[in-house]
Amino acid sequence: MGARTFVNDRFSLASSKNLARGVDMPLVLTVVALIVFGLIMLYSASFDFSFNEYGSSSYMFLRQIKWLGLGIACAFLLSLFDYHQWRRLVVFAMLGTIGLLISVLFINEMRLGASRTLFEGSYQPSEVSKLVAVIYLSVWLYAKRQSLHDVSFGLIPLGVILGIIGGLIYLQPDLSAAGTVLILGGLLFFLAGADLRQILLLLILAVFMGWVVVQFSATGQDRVDSFLAGLKDPTHASYHVQRSFEAVIKGGVFGVGLGQADTKLTGLPFAPTDSIFAVVVEELGLFGAALLMALYAVLVWRGLIIARRAPDMLGTFLASGIAFWVGMEALINMAVMVGLMPFAGNALPFVSAGGSNLVSTLCAMGIMLNISRQSNESVKMEEDDWRSFGAVIDLRRGNGRRSVSRPRRSQRANG
Repeated sequence: MGARTFVNDRFSLASSKNLARGVDMPLVLTVVALIVFGLIMLYSASFDFSFNEYGSSSYMFLRQIKWLGLGIACAFLLSLFDYHQWRRLVVFAMLGTIGLLISVLFINEMRLGASRTLFEGSYQPSEVSKLVAVIYLSVWLYAKRQSLHDVSFGLIPLGVILGIIGGLIYLQPDLSAAGTVLILGGLLFFLAGADLRQILLLLILAVFMGWVVVQFSATGQDRVDSFLAGLKDPTHASYHVQRSFEAVIKGGVFGVGLGQADTKLTGLPFAPTDSIFAVVVEELGLFGAALLMALYAVLVWRGLIIARRAPDMLGTFLASGIAFWVGMEALINMAVMVGLMPFAGNALPFVSAGGSNLVSTLCAMGIMLNISRQSNESVKMEEDDWRSFGAVIDLRRGNGRRSVSRPRRSQRANG
């Protein structure tokens, strides 16, 4: 009996070590810190709003806890799911996402002038679409990596893919989510080694399409006008941004104290969601804001480290895309709150209330952890992938491996 118990204990210990092998602990600890920070700030920002809207000061906090449990479970499963399998599943995932985005338009559940949810203000497919877009584009660029210099195989198909996703999101309308998807597509296209002329053409098209959207969208035009007016004179900025400025000024260096902010009680719009960064700055000051930004910077850094060590280019594209996505979402949210960008409804990852964003972001972390685990296993990189590419961004300088790259003929071909 004792021998059997000993063997079982050894087996359990070995299994635990196998599960933990290769896991990027700095990334895990950073995500845990962001989750804890987010829960604390969410309760502080939501208790008054939650009581007025739902009759319970802890309603939004407890709901976020439930979503967190689901997100952690999904992240754990995805950390064990071989990311190479997405090559077989991503088409179905994209078709399902497009179906959900179309369903939103048919259900037409209007909330605050937009139709973005599937049921009673919850379940936003646009949040899931960002992650699915990263996965789909990563798989597509990996499959087409040898022919991206050809416009008919590179830029045009990319534009069609992004146009379908971005267009469906724009129709809700969700301008910030549509813009996020388009920017992510451009970044991944750049990382895949697109020709310089294609990149310049993509930038020109992006600027032109952005101008068109602003001209034909009353919401977009109003946000840009308010932003430009606020740059000239902060007192002419939108009401939302003015209240955010008020919170920042009150917070000072070290803040008024956790739970002591009053701007959230006197009309700061969407304090638990879009404006939660303003609550952070008011209660914890510039010190707390700097700490939060440092956590996001560490998360992006670890994501790029994982991308650098990925066993193949698919892993590099996925890890880079996820890192840029989360970092960009955080940057846009914080920049909007201090008047440095036109208003956008991006959530602050891990901090803002919202189950769709939280679960999607945790799923992305699970995929990144799987890439990290495989980087430490005996998976040999496909040398032909890297041999046929020249450096664009040196993500592999630290360990002497080749960088994320753009097409060029190999030395063997030249020789």
